[in-house]
Amino acid sequence: MNKAYFIGAGPGDPELITIKGKKIIDESDVIIYAGSLVNEQVLENRKEGSVVYNSASMTLEEVIKVIAESIKEGKKVARVHTGDPSIYGAIREQIDALEELGIDSQVIPGVSSFTASAAAIKKEFTLPNVSQTIICTRLEGRTKVPERESLESLASHKASMAIFLSVQMIDKVAERLKEHYDETTPVAVIQRASWQDQKIVIGNLSNIAEKVRAEGISKTAQILVGDFLGDEYELSKLYDKNFSHEYRSAK
Repeated sequence: MNKAYFIGAGPGDPELITIKGKKIIDESDVIIYAGSLVNEQVLENRKEGSVVYNSASMTLEEVIKVIAESIKEGKKVARVHTGDPSIYGAIREQIDALEELGIDSQVIPGVSSFTASAAAIKKEFTLPNVSQTIICTRLEGRTKVPERESLESLASHKASMAIFLSVQMIDKVAERLKEHYDETTPVAVIQRASWQDQKIVIGNLSNIAEKVRAEGISKTAQILVGDFLGDEYELSKLYDKNFSHEYRSAK
């Protein structure tokens, strides 16, 4: 029996899907993609006669039914998610439901919007003596966030932070972060990272909300926060001429 493939289509640029992911899409008989977020260009050159479903209007039960029936008919199925499906992708519930039906699956990772956002502004989350930790989180909405993972609690570490699915509440995000970050802490908001209409807003916790509103950004944007966005950091030991490792001796 064929397996179902869960594929990360990347952040938007159709060339940022993996070679493996694109190959599976092109070979599949049935494609179910997150039409509200995935760039339709990743479906170009798909197999002639393949059937495409937009999961934006489908329920979990409908998605599972299409996959299960297609697999039983011997068809190859690609379930295409945006970014990397392991981050806010809601794939676990699909995989578990398929396993209950005796259907195997495989996950093909993709480029997440938080890494694409860092790339868009040419920044590195893990700068020496600034931060060696990246926190990916979101503000609570219809999906609750455990109290131990509140924005204030995570902000207390002053690590590099990537905040998903929260730009519509940018005022609240900024205010809550100020409990631990200085109000001068730099912030970058990247809407539709890697898309042709990508938009970048740079500010700090005291003015980012006003700047974001002025640009009319209310969805599909990453909020990046932390001193890694600044200009002060130490050079890496990796290329330090006075630092030796397995492949190089100190000079």
